[in-house]
Amino acid sequence: MVRSSGSDRLVIMAKAPRPCAVKTHLESSLSPSAVIDFYRCFLDDTLTLARSLSDVKVAIMCPESDVNELAYLAGKEASVVAQEGEGLAAGLTSVFVHFVESHQRRIIAFNSNSPYLPRSVLEDALETLAAHDVVVGPTQAGGYYLVGAKASHPTPFAHDGMGTSSAQERLLSRTRALELSVGFAAPFYDIDVADDLTRLAAEFRLTPSRTPHTARRLEASGRAAAYLRTGT
Repeated sequence: MVRSSGSDRLVIMAKAPRPCAVKTHLESSLSPSAVIDFYRCFLDDTLTLARSLSDVKVAIMCPESDVNELAYLAGKEASVVAQEGEGLAAGLTSVFVHFVESHQRRIIAFNSNSPYLPRSVLEDALETLAAHDVVVGPTQAGGYYLVGAKASHPTPFAHDGMGTSSAQERLLSRTRALELSVGFAAPFYDIDVADDLTRLAAEFRLTPSRTPHTARRLEASGRAAAYLRTGT
């Protein structure tokens, strides 16, 4: 195992929980206030997950307009940094521009929409990054929930295809063009639509203590409670 020097970073990509700004695909099944409540829980549990890794510093990258609100929500658990530019592509580019220094350090950027992500996945991603230029955590829908690097590379991200089923392939195409070695974290899923909440509720029936904030919110939801009772 490659131990952390204490300079490695876990950077959570996040937005302030505001109506029509986060997890908008869930609004077809949940009220805007419920969506915001869930997003807050996702973020709380993701911060707890990130802080559970030893010798790794935690940060949040977000739009400039969201810095104060997210700093209040994160408290002392993470530093909050404003990205340069708009959108996820600009945010990811900002992560590696901001946190890369003259010496190499392992930097993992991941989303706040996978609250059930096992800690071992982040640990393995850091380990994989020690031997590769880039690490990617693929989603089953063709995107990616995690990306890491030890340097700031030119144009690995682009606006075209972000958040779509082609996002992962576009990223890999650019890393090949830059002749970067790529390792992979375990495939996982993020919460985008109501079916993802169904899957999450089923997993919480087994180990709700892993993500207590989201588990409590699911149990308080009449819709999720039905899922938990039926096991579907």
